[in-house]
Amino acid sequence: MNLTDKIREKAEAIHARSKGSHDWEHTLRVYRLAVHLAKKEGADIFIVKAAALLHDIARGIEDSSGGKKDHAAEGAKMAAGILKKLGVNGAAAARICMCIETHRFRGTKKPETAEEKALFDADKLDSIGAVGIGRAFLFAGEIGARLHNGGIKISATKPYTREDTAYREYMVKLRHVSKKMTTTEGKKLAEERHIYMRDFFARLDLEIKGKI
Repeated sequence: MNLTDKIREKAEAIHARSKGSHDWEHTLRVYRLAVHLAKKEGADIFIVKAAALLHDIARGIEDSSGGKKDHAAEGAKMAAGILKKLGVNGAAAARICMCIETHRFRGTKKPETAEEKALFDADKLDSIGAVGIGRAFLFAGEIGARLHNGGIKISATKPYTREDTAYREYMVKLRHVSKKMTTTEGKKLAEERHIYMRDFFARLDLEIKGKI
């Protein structure tokens, strides 16, 4: 078993407890996208693969805290311990952990290296388009949110509440994602996904109101 496979085994075991919106399937989709982007950007493939496999291992910590803890920062700490036990050299481990620490959309640390950008964009691509819509509703269901709350004052709502709907996630985050992409290929892929998602939420609002 090579080093990447060992990292995959550790990450998959952790995700056995994950909820659907950030589960192992999400990790594998991000992994595939990240490898694709890494090749386009000339990034270190091993660093990107390892970071993609480990990027959401602390998601459960953030969810259980009601969003008060940062899963990117917590995940980087967890990853450091895993990588050390697996014998990954310090320099490589530091680069992997920095990819994880900078992958969060709402994070204060931004991706700078090709590896960090590949992971960031891959994770963001999985949050928009048809898959992104599905995940937004999955998350809303996980926290007991309503189906839709179009027309509400977003600033008066809070995350991890009944008002934290898929539509709220679209308004607060998802509609801005395509503009935040950091790689040429990521921007290209995000454009079409953004249009599909925008049209979906416009249609949803009309159907909820009984207009079509």
